[in-house]
Amino acid sequence: MSSIKIKRINEQLLRAISEVVAHEANDELLKSMTITAVDTSNDLSYAKVYFTSLSTLDSKQLEKEMDEASSYIRKEITNLVDIRLMPKLKFIYDESIAYGNVIENKIKEIHQKENEQ
Repeated sequence: MSSIKIKRINEQLLRAISEVVAHEANDELLKSMTITAVDTSNDLSYAKVYFTSLSTLDSKQLEKEMDEASSYIRKEITNLVDIRLMPKLKFIYDESIAYGNVIENKIKEIHQKENEQ
């Protein structure tokens, strides 16, 4: 399948999943999630859904909660995305934002030390 079509599907899934999580879910934990990216396999059988959360739960617990809600989310996005076969959703906690914050803090520390000298 062409990479352009996969990218388009990824964008549609990202938009639809974000919409369902933010507006249609009843669970407050789901509403605290932010979907950051979707990576669909070439055969459209599964999609990795990357997310972050403001929740204090650890990442493994959050992944478990999202995986439990995946059938509900998958059912809800069927009406929002024009695709013949809806891929299975696998939720993965996106560590890149937390890692970016760590790097940003280290850069600030370096600049503060340079200004002190």
